Amino acid sequence: MERTRIARVDDVKLVRRGEQVEGTLHLTPHHLIFCHTPPPALDESNGHPTHPLKPKELWITYPIIQTCTLKLTHPASRQPSSIRLRCRDFTFVCFCFPDEKKARDVYDSIKAWTCKLGRVEKLYAFAYQPQAPEKEVNGWELYDARKELKRLGISEKDSDKGWRISRINTDYGFSPTYPGLLAVPTAISDNTLNYAGRYRSRARLPVLTYLHPVNNCSITRSSQPLVGVRGNRSIQDEKLLLAIFSTSHSSQPPPDPSSRPRSRQSPQSSSSGSPTRDIPSNLPDPETLEDQMTSRTSTEDGPKIYGAQQHNLIVDARPTVNALAMQAVGLGSENMDNYRFATKAYLGIDNIHVMRDSLNKVIDTLKESDVTPMAPNREALHRSGWLKHIAGILDGAGLIARQVALQHSHVLIHCSDGWDRTSQLSALSQLCLDPYYRTLEGFIVLVEKDWLSFGHMFNHRSGFLSSEKWFSIENERTSGTSDPHNQRTSLGSGSSGAGHALENAFLSAKGFFNKDNNSRESFVDSDGELQPYDQSPSSSTTTKKNNHHTASNAATAASKTSKDTTTSSDKPATTKVKETSPVFHQFLDATYQLLHQHPTRFEFNERFLRRLLYHLYSCQYGTFLYNNERERVESNIKQKTRSVWDYFLSRKDQFLNLRYEGGVDDHGKVSAATE
Repeated sequence: MERTRIARVDDVKLVRRGEQVEGTLHLTPHHLIFCHTPPPALDESNGHPTHPLKPKELWITYPIIQTCTLKLTHPASRQPSSIRLRCRDFTFVCFCFPDEKKARDVYDSIKAWTCKLGRVEKLYAFAYQPQAPEKEVNGWELYDARKELKRLGISEKDSDKGWRISRINTDYGFSPTYPGLLAVPTAISDNTLNYAGRYRSRARLPVLTYLHPVNNCSITRSSQPLVGVRGNRSIQDEKLLLAIFSTSHSSQPPPDPSSRPRSRQSPQSSSSGSPTRDIPSNLPDPETLEDQMTSRTSTEDGPKIYGAQQHNLIVDARPTVNALAMQAVGLGSENMDNYRFATKAYLGIDNIHVMRDSLNKVIDTLKESDVTPMAPNREALHRSGWLKHIAGILDGAGLIARQVALQHSHVLIHCSDGWDRTSQLSALSQLCLDPYYRTLEGFIVLVEKDWLSFGHMFNHRSGFLSSEKWFSIENERTSGTSDPHNQRTSLGSGSSGAGHALENAFLSAKGFFNKDNNSRESFVDSDGELQPYDQSPSSSTTTKKNNHHTASNAATAASKTSKDTTTSSDKPATTKVKETSPVFHQFLDATYQLLHQHPTRFEFNERFLRRLLYHLYSCQYGTFLYNNERERVESNIKQKTRSVWDYFLSRKDQFLNLRYEGGVDDHGKVSAATE
């Protein structure tokens, strides 16, 4: 209770959607609760009131608050002071107080419970105790990596499909942000993986996330390579990718890279094209590919895919210009002269900062929805670019799905670090390819696999510990009292153009002059924290130098990186506003678009997606509180909190789509069409 200046305020007016109700506001350590009793309805026969209605409650968890604004009024104006809340689930409310002091006390209490926790372990999930029937469900047991890989046809005892399960990362020492079990080609040893990982940002090397059951083609994912301005290359990385793209013909030895058709899409050649979307139009030599495909399909067992020529694809989700600019800091994109067995496509999907600004524009358009029932300005919504970004992501997912299912080809996806745009594209393309992922259970498995296990930074992107920058005070000087601390906070959270220009100048200077700078805020295309790349050229400039490094050195470097990206336990954790972004929110919106276009192909309904977005920010469950699998294991999250899937599985009837046609099997149609 040390953070609560006031726990209860009577005679508070709630303004929502243009309507006002009066009630009592309660402040608890985890919730803001507004209670009111609706007026009884009148009996039409005699005009007397009927039986009184039960009290209603509005619960708002503190982490779901996006912005909180205290508007003070001068006593002479006879207008009440108010607190306006904008929530991340697009709930907008305004509380009006008869007393300015009570309004300020409520504002300070909300700010303290929201911004000054200092640790994830103080969030609501660690205190939440479920009731029946949710108490009898254990959502933590739903996803098992081995079980899902076995469903895809991969197991530790069976390597017929050309894949095996590597245990190189079971202690998370090889790549701290990757899952413990990695599916890799059978032809690639762990020693090769060890060296190949040094050529990828944060050792997030290409590994399997999906295997098509009909044509045995794969979707793999990784981070960007450490190409740099010197054009660094890694023979081990090239060997790994060649083995991945050869797994659909595992009975044949991997072909020689020099004998494969040379890609006509490379960073050098693509720089003159469109910076927003470069889909390869010049495909490899069709005669050569046709001869190879004919000879292979005539000797292979199993389903034969006729009319499909293999055009293996490397998908870089970033705009071309952004990918090339990252070479200046030791990163970049594949030089396709070294990957002649594939082509490359730049999708032009913008980074987390552009997406965050786009959502903020949407919220600004809706900002008056608490005080007026009028619809928002459609032109302003269009200018936000939100739907344009969603369409771009869906276009990329469609390209990947068509490449795998129709072109009988393998696809590697990456962006910068491979945990934001890569997760969006990978999950959405699998949603299109596999009907299992369109069931309620399958969608949960998909989120667990491609978002949670592969290290999407839910904590950083969602900003669960909030920030004082999201709190402001209006009319501080015109009110009867003033608080210097709050005034400084309000002024500091302003958004003047001069302030932003000065801030950007300092960030750019810091990024240019400081070698040990671990911030990506000044880079043209970034996804958050950055490992010290001044070490990369010395460790990955040439293959010869790579061979002098040992596995222990790689593990040491990886552990150092993990320390850089993990919040220190002896220092209060805070939200870095410039690392927040609605990445998972966009995925749910894109899924809704698919559901809207194909209403009979999904077992779950729109309410499921809306409630999942709510519980992403409610912090009532422990599923999304950490950034990767290693952090969840180390924090023992499964024993200390409940899974968010408990909520949905215990109320399954509420989230089922009544129009769902469960008997339709996409794979059966594909198989029949190819015979």
